[in-house]
Amino acid sequence: MHPQSQQDYVSISFAGQGCYNNNKKWRRQSWWRKWKQLSRLQRSLILFISVLLFICGIASYPTVTEQLRGLTDGGPDTGSNSVLKPIIPHVLPQGQPPLPEQPSQRKLSNKRGPPVLQNRLQKKGNTSDVTVEDKVADVKKEGEERVVISWRGAVIDTDQATESTKDGEKASWLEEVREAFRHAWKGYKDFAWGHDELRPMSKSYSEWFGLGLTLIDALDTMWIMELKEEFKEAKAWVAAELTFNKNVDVNLFESTIRILGGLLSTYHLTGDTLFLDKAKDIGFRLMPAFKTPSKIPYSDVNIGKGTAHPPRWTSDSTVAEVTSIQLEFRELSRLTQEPQYEAVVTDVMKQIHKLEGKLDGLVPMFINTNNGQFTHQGIYTLGARADSYYEYLLKQWIQGGKKENQLLEDYLQAIEGVKKNLLQKSSPNGLTFVGEVSHGQFSPKMDHLVCFLPGTLALGAHNGLPADHMDLAKELMETCYQMYVQMETGLSPEIVHFNMYQGSTRDIDVKLADRHNLLRPETVESLFYLYRFTKDHKYRNWGWEILQNFNKYTKVSSGGYTSINNVRDPDYPSPRDKMESFFLGETLKYLYLLFSDNSNLISLDKYVFNTEAHPLPIWLSTV
Repeated sequence: MHPQSQQDYVSISFAGQGCYNNNKKWRRQSWWRKWKQLSRLQRSLILFISVLLFICGIASYPTVTEQLRGLTDGGPDTGSNSVLKPIIPHVLPQGQPPLPEQPSQRKLSNKRGPPVLQNRLQKKGNTSDVTVEDKVADVKKEGEERVVISWRGAVIDTDQATESTKDGEKASWLEEVREAFRHAWKGYKDFAWGHDELRPMSKSYSEWFGLGLTLIDALDTMWIMELKEEFKEAKAWVAAELTFNKNVDVNLFESTIRILGGLLSTYHLTGDTLFLDKAKDIGFRLMPAFKTPSKIPYSDVNIGKGTAHPPRWTSDSTVAEVTSIQLEFRELSRLTQEPQYEAVVTDVMKQIHKLEGKLDGLVPMFINTNNGQFTHQGIYTLGARADSYYEYLLKQWIQGGKKENQLLEDYLQAIEGVKKNLLQKSSPNGLTFVGEVSHGQFSPKMDHLVCFLPGTLALGAHNGLPADHMDLAKELMETCYQMYVQMETGLSPEIVHFNMYQGSTRDIDVKLADRHNLLRPETVESLFYLYRFTKDHKYRNWGWEILQNFNKYTKVSSGGYTSINNVRDPDYPSPRDKMESFFLGETLKYLYLLFSDNSNLISLDKYVFNTEAHPLPIWLSTV
């Protein structure tokens, strides 16, 4: 650069840039002088317009826009006051019409909950062995978004496994449930045949009692779904392999509702005495549990030795367990004409009826097997350890032909106790929920298990109980549905806490330890009852959404479905590597019945379901 030239103009040189020729220098000098001659206002206006045009150009470019949106949606969790992520509708396969938007979704669409957790590490004591090296791969297929989540060699395919539709018609939702069952059954058959529970991620199994729990729990489901080949192979296993002559401790409640109830139900549906004979065998072997000073049964029975005992750490049994075996033992007496089965469970109900320590018909959670008295008094809940007591009050009354007034009185009193002591509304959207009382203090805690209540209330109203029971059922059904849609995966956690303070930004909070989903049936169970009695199609739509999210976040490609640890993290829901037997015995069965147009398929005027979804006949009905 020449010295004389430096005196005439200002030059800026960039690395790698060649020297300007004289024409370029003159043009640059001319533009600079003109710029300097402009007023400050004119220069500012020109700069402002230039910047504005630049920003508009950037915003209109699709790739950059998507990146900016990603920064907004996927930013770090800044706490409860952070901007909430909008609900993003699921991408369905081509040809699948979008689900109709429900009014409740529109109302709460901006209350989805906090952004997904950034910490992917598992919490000790509540996780499987999944690690942060787990990978997520996004695959585009024929214009359709598809996400494949891989955990140590096992794959959860989050593609919606729905059928394509023709001429805008809905897919066969019934067939979708059947396909879900076949997929779950494939995993069980391939990796856990004859064992209690499938571990789908590790392609193995776990044992609880060593009695083929999943297979027995699923027998009547297969019959109802007309899965003939699957039922045939399961029946062959029962005939050749199932034996209760084993030196093994079983839980009285769990073996009654799953095994005894499953066998009795399958006998009634099929007429095959093989299942009745097996039911008689297990029923007889469970009887030692009732040999206690108080007639309140022990929790555990050795079905091979004929002995029973309480848990090692206490002499108590839970109230729900000792009061939720009556339907099965009563039916066993009716079929065998042996009165002792009904007698022992009736004695339990009589004892509970006269006990002190209730709160307006609500019962504590524990009862002592030695003296027959309630223990740990002062805590009242419709969740774990007490829930099915209330369910079985109503269902025994229905089972017996509506003659046992003591059961009905206890049920009606308990529902009034719920209204008086446990019912509250959340903020800001006024969801009706059932909380808990502990020593006079109300807690806005609600277990997913409580979602049995809408269905039970609706069943009572159908059988002539007060009409406001149905009104309450509908309100609680909405709440249970919101426990799903307000989670990032669209699946409910095990426990939620409702906000009751004015100014709350969302109705539902979930603690870290409560974010797991066990494939539970209670919400779809209640959806089935509500749809049967109201014919309101929104309940079907809600069930369809839940099924899709089970397919999206819990379906394992090699077969089976897995419970998950974190319903608030759709990227890493963290599989627990366990498929509970009730997923086949209850969850899929209730979904199938919900989607069926045949109201005579397990008519609620002829059958009553036990708490494991096994239908047993109403005694005065013609089945």
